[in-house]
This record gives sequence, structure tokens and C-alpha cells, in this order.
Amino acid sequence: MSDSAPVRFVICGVGHIGRRHAALVARYPGAQLAALVDVRPELAGELAGEFPEIPFYTSLEKCFAAGCEADVLTIATPNYQHVPQAIAGLTHGLHVVIEKPIALRTHDAEAVVRMAEQTGRLVFGVMQNRYSPPAVWLKQLVQEGKLGQVYLVQINCFWNRDARYYCAGGWKGSQQQDGGTLFTQFSHFVDLLYWVFGDITNIGARFFDFNHEELTEFEDSGLVTFDLVRGGSGTLHYSTAVWDQNLESSLTVIAEHGSLKIGGQYMDKVEYCHLRNYTLPELPPRTPPTIMAHTRAAPPTTCT
Repeated sequence: MSDSAPVRFVICGVGHIGRRHAALVARYPGAQLAALVDVRPELAGELAGEFPEIPFYTSLEKCFAAGCEADVLTIATPNYQHVPQAIAGLTHGLHVVIEKPIALRTHDAEAVVRMAEQTGRLVFGVMQNRYSPPAVWLKQLVQEGKLGQVYLVQINCFWNRDARYYCAGGWKGSQQQDGGTLFTQFSHFVDLLYWVFGDITNIGARFFDFNHEELTEFEDSGLVTFDLVRGGSGTLHYSTAVWDQNLESSLTVIAEHGSLKIGGQYMDKVEYCHLRNYTLPELPPRTPPTIMAHTRAAPPTTCT
């Protein structure tokens, strides 16, 4: 591939998020759709109208067997399929983009990393919240030491996921295939915790299942406490038991030189900032919804 050639993408999993990946690739001048892959053959006609002349396959194996030429495999399939598909893509010499979560088990994530090292390919986890203006701003504050010593970090994630979301017979809600709320709903916010404040230790947790006993095989709420390795402590409060609609996602910091809070339903705005000898700058506008679709949990839908 020359420096001027477009980067060719295979999109595996063409549901809500996969189609957004495909649409972005299709309209970006430096990228090119090479193929679409989904186990549902009934999508072929619809996708042909949406992405004309793009080959469609019902499995990665068929795509590779057909000699599809590509540079990147984007994986937007159910959680439990991410690891084998990532390893298959790496084995075939492709770089891999994986929607969250990369894996449901530590040893599986490590297997993907080892395969990337062995093949000399790159693996990217989709954690685009790192690029939101409030997140970039907070990261810079911490790096520049403007907060001083961090005392307390509190993350609240209160969303609605009810029977409209957990379709009967689907993979969502299964311990082995979904993984749980910290994988499917709130991994972006766990990632921000590590990305901004570093590693944590002395972790303690309590879990509850308030109204999902008939819907999922895991808890719907949790209270997690931890210490920051760099100093300070924190809590993570999360729930999908909120009635009817999402409530909030927020991150509050109490530190030596002041306090701040990033809030909004999708943690996309600075709600409070009072720091010593500091004036909050005007932050860039947030990314348009078509780009931030991965962050925005799709509204609950009726099962079909």
C-alpha cells in the first residue's frame, strides 16, 4: 500500500454501530470500503442499496477465501465474537479496530495483544470518548499539574436499559456473551478513569440486581471503591436500573487546587470548574452526533 492509496476497510458486523463505521469510511477521502460481513444474509439487498458495489459476505472465512484485499478489519459484532474475529484478522495480515469491549476476559485480551505483536499488525480499541473536548481538557489539566494532588474522584453512570433493550433470545444480557454492564454500557467511563488518573488499587465493590432478574444474568447496579496509585481515592457508581430513560454520566474531581465536574447525559460538558488561578477556556464544540454515535447508547428499542 503506497502512502497515497486509501486505507481499505472490511466491516464485520453491520448492525447499528457497524453501519456507522461503514458510512464514515465510505465518505472519508482517505478510506475505502472493501467488504461488508454479517451473518444475516437478508441484509444483502438493503446494504447493496446503501453501499453499492461493495461485496457482502456472511462470514469472515468467506470474505478471506474470496481474496478480499483490505488493510483494516473493523469488528462491530456481539461482544463474545470480538476475540476470535480479531485473531483471524491479524492472522490474515490486517490491522484490527475493535468496538468495546476488546474482550470479556483478561487472558483473551492478552491473546489478541500477543497475536498483534507476532504479526506486526496494530490493534485499536474504540474508546473515542478520549477525544471529546472535556476529556482532552481534563487530561491536560492533570498532566500539567494544575489540580495539584488529586483527593477524590467520583464517577456516576446512571442509565436505563430495560426489556426494550434486552431482547429475548438475543446475546445481550448473557454473562458469557454480553459480559455485563461494565463491559457493554460503561467501559468508556472506566477507560477515562485509567487514561486520566492512572492505575487503581485496593478495589472493593458491592453489586445489586434491582429490576433485571428476568432480563440479565448479571447485576444492574454497583458501588465500587478504589485508591489511585498516584494518590487519592475514588468511587464508581453505576446502574442500568433507571426508569424509562438515561439520567446522567458524570465525573467529579476534588483536588488540592480546586474542584471540577464533567457531566451531561454523555459526560460531554463541563458543569463546574473552580481552580486556583485558572480560568476555564472556551472548549471546542463536541463532535457531531454521527461521529459520537459509539458513545451514545442507542435508545431502547422494541424487540422484533
